[in-house]
Amino acid sequence: MANDPYSELGVKKGASDAEIQKAFRKLAKELHPDTNRDNKVAEERFKRVTAAYDFLKDADKRKKFDLGEMDADGREIHRGFSGGGARAGGSPFGAGAGRSTQFEGMDMDDIMSMFGGGLGGGAGARGGGPFGFGGAERQAPPAKGHDIKIKLDIDLLDTIVGNTRRVLLSDGRTVDVNIPKGSRDGQTLRLKGQGGASPSGRGAHGDALVELRLKAHPVFRMDGNDLHMDLFVSLPDAIMGGKVQAPTPDGPVSVNLAKGSNSGAILRLKGRGAFDAKDGSRGDLFAHVVLAMPDKGLDGMPEDLRTEFVSLLERWRDQADYTPTVSARRK
Repeated sequence: MANDPYSELGVKKGASDAEIQKAFRKLAKELHPDTNRDNKVAEERFKRVTAAYDFLKDADKRKKFDLGEMDADGREIHRGFSGGGARAGGSPFGAGAGRSTQFEGMDMDDIMSMFGGGLGGGAGARGGGPFGFGGAERQAPPAKGHDIKIKLDIDLLDTIVGNTRRVLLSDGRTVDVNIPKGSRDGQTLRLKGQGGASPSGRGAHGDALVELRLKAHPVFRMDGNDLHMDLFVSLPDAIMGGKVQAPTPDGPVSVNLAKGSNSGAILRLKGRGAFDAKDGSRGDLFAHVVLAMPDKGLDGMPEDLRTEFVSLLERWRDQADYTPTVSARRK
């Protein structure tokens, strides 16, 4: 990045946040790699512009830069003392004993920091002596870029069979997010190096943190690694039993329905539930039987059959000792 991030974005020092954002969006649109394929100059400029914007939108870094307390690489500037002894006598300690008073009020660590290391033996001590004389100045590594946080809505089936979804980041880039089997609502996926660029353009990129948000499914309900659903069956199937079709995350399967099944009966389909991300095991699917009348009721039956059926039901109601209660519902 240039020594002045304001110049990189083409704005004046003291520009408002809105002006800085407007300038960045204009340049990012012009320089984006998707519209400048194989243009290395535009690609490098895009990186510098992004780094400058990331730097200036950080209020703390911007304030320190404006005050001269931080450089454009994100390194804080520590100012030493400006005593006259070094200039007068060619030595930081001055020309003679009379100049030693310039160190009054300073502790030994402050004094020794002039030479690249304190009493603890920093980088300078490793270079030449216990007090660091002649040692090279130790510099902090280039600052890492900031992390980007986004939210991604996923379907229940994404967590069961896995999926890859493409998302748009705040800086205009798109990345593919791999949703592994066993993912859960609220889980955060970390995409290494897909975050903001380093303020200096030389450090590592930050990461993209993708928070998964599970959408409600119209059929299945998740309970840990198990799934639950309502299995609607017709009255003839419930009374006479037999094979009925049941939906599962892997496709429909045929299940056996016992004779005289009632609403509330539960069928267990082993290994048809959700995956466990830790060990790869899979839960079960529980189908809760629900008796369902035809959408048109008895009007959907042929007239002769409907007349006979209604007559049978009337005799059954008059003669059978049948009064549904809460206890009649199977658990």
